Amino acid sequence: MGEQYGRRRTETLDYVQAMLGQLRTMALSERCDMLAYLIEMAYLEASDIIRGERPHRVGQGRGLGEGRVGECRLELDVGGNKRDRAS
Repeated sequence: MGEQYGRRRTETLDYVQAMLGQLRTMALSERCDMLAYLIEMAYLEASDIIRGERPHRVGQGRGLGEGRVGECRLELDVGGNKRDRAS
């Protein structure tokens, strides 16, 4: 059963990666550079997970000891200004 889950998971990640590649191409063709960059980061993240170089869940990082990995949330205040908030 675990082998079947692993195969399905890999197939799903391969599909997600392929879709991200297409989305990146579309964003570039529309000259949406920042959007294309963010999609590329997601594409690379999927690639790392497939190769086993990244955990598939936040908080499962290697060499970080026990506990949660630090988070940083981006919030918008009433005026629409961005601000970082560490948690």
